[in-house]
Amino acid sequence: MSIYAPWFPRGEYLARVARVQAALRAAGQDALLAFLPESVTWLTGYFTRAYGTFQFAIIPASGEPVLVARDVEAYYLDSTCVFPARFLWTDSDAPMAVGLHAITATLGRTPRLAVELSAWVLNAARYLALREALPGAVLEDAGPLVARMRLIKSPAEIAYQRAAARAAEAGMRAGIGSARAGATEREMAAEICAAMIRAGSDLPGPGVLSSGERAFHLHGGYSDRVLARGDIVQLECTPNVRHYHARFMRPMKVGEATEEEHRTVERLVAIQDAAIAAVAPGVPAAVPDAIYREGVLSAGLRETYTNKTFYSVGLLLQPNGGEPLEAAPGCDWRFAPGMTFHTYVLAKGFGMSETITITETGIEKLTQFPRQLFVT
Repeated sequence: MSIYAPWFPRGEYLARVARVQAALRAAGQDALLAFLPESVTWLTGYFTRAYGTFQFAIIPASGEPVLVARDVEAYYLDSTCVFPARFLWTDSDAPMAVGLHAITATLGRTPRLAVELSAWVLNAARYLALREALPGAVLEDAGPLVARMRLIKSPAEIAYQRAAARAAEAGMRAGIGSARAGATEREMAAEICAAMIRAGSDLPGPGVLSSGERAFHLHGGYSDRVLARGDIVQLECTPNVRHYHARFMRPMKVGEATEEEHRTVERLVAIQDAAIAAVAPGVPAAVPDAIYREGVLSAGLRETYTNKTFYSVGLLLQPNGGEPLEAAPGCDWRFAPGMTFHTYVLAKGFGMSETITITETGIEKLTQFPRQLFVT
């Protein structure tokens, strides 16, 4: 199936919109202005790789959504969006003026609106213009209304994540095969990205790819650095299918590894296995989070452990790298069926991670790759 066709049956979009509309009516609001690209795509199907341009969806409390977009995106609206109503602006228009006209034509001049104020597409200038042009309207922060609904994935969404996991595994195999002394990180990245694209990923990634000193610091990207014997290589493959993500990390050593390094990774694997085994519907996120922290600290692998241990992944459009649900000290939420997480542990330059989805009885590990230190 092409990415430029609806990713789900129309009925799934109707059900999503109905959930939002029920929340709007309960809050006494007339509509949601969805500015986050993920919200627009999740609710209407509309996707274009130019989602960074000014566009948004009007989700009325009753009736079908209305799209506002640039006119050159009409083909992608026709191909992907399951709702026909739209207002298009041209490059000679003032886009915000067209957006305001769409709002008033759909809702009048005095609606009570839930607005995704945290959306990066809705910058401060655009918000101020919206507020000034609609003095009779009530603008309220929608907060994570849609984001919370997106945390529970449908079976069809999880199927895309399973496919992304297969692409991640292809990327990891290519990374291990190309991590040799004398190769550059850039050459590794080329092999990894090609493998993931061939395996079905819509974007290349690769995600974290760093060696030497940078392997000890999270979020390193590939460079022209030449790998040397004895280097640690940290690799996280981050492919996506229909922009639904699955990802995982594995640690590598170039050419050789000490017994102590093998033991360190074995400890990390054991700690992560224990943490993942504790995950099930209804379990507080603080439980496996504590297993991670206490396990790493008691083993003397780190002096402090401040980073999160789980974060939700699903439909993610750059620059977003994760959904707004994380496990860290003080978190008070519980796991529920349909949630999907990237869960990771880091120490001494080595990282081990998986993407898991919560089932009715426990978890399904979407990423399935040998869990060990790879000596390339």
